[in-house]
Amino acid sequence: MSFTTTFLDEAAQILARLDPKPIERMVELLVELRQAGGRLFFLGVGGSAANCGHAVNDFRKIAGIEAYSATDNVSELTARTNDEGWETVFANWLRGSRLTDRDMVFVFSVGGGDLEKNISPNLVRAVEYARQVGARVLGICGRDGGYTGKVPDACAIIPTVNPVNVTPHSEAFQAVVWHLLVSHPALKVSATKWESAGQRAA
Repeated sequence: MSFTTTFLDEAAQILARLDPKPIERMVELLVELRQAGGRLFFLGVGGSAANCGHAVNDFRKIAGIEAYSATDNVSELTARTNDEGWETVFANWLRGSRLTDRDMVFVFSVGGGDLEKNISPNLVRAVEYARQVGARVLGICGRDGGYTGKVPDACAIIPTVNPVNVTPHSEAFQAVVWHLLVSHPALKVSATKWESAGQRAA
């Protein structure tokens, strides 16, 4: 088979194996967050960071939840990295945002963070801080979910069907899951443009 055929086949396998239960739990927790007037803070590194910025838009506009991404302000991100260190950059951003037990942290990550391997330690420290203040934690992660997968209130683990393609599939399916969330009838409060345009045309 060609690489294209193999990659698409892997994506179909992932979709078939994705567990809906933690996603449904996320919906419940996000509804509670909105009802309580809490805020949603997205954390991610690399491609996952880019996904965070997109997700902020969707949760604010479509789901009516006040949301922010730590990596959208590059000036603060680089200043904190330079002055305080990479490992604490997200935890200190959450402190500066006055994270409370009414709020929620949502992690997008391929590996979920691992202190022993020194991979995304900033995610681990941020999740630890969120737990200290009593904030809820959600995650969409690949592999086994790493630290994020062990301690959250809900975490969707993207199944690994080919270790060679863990990163692209994990980051692609982050988008599938968060779009599912904002499209869920329990969360969606605003119509998306093309769907509403199609209804008017009909």
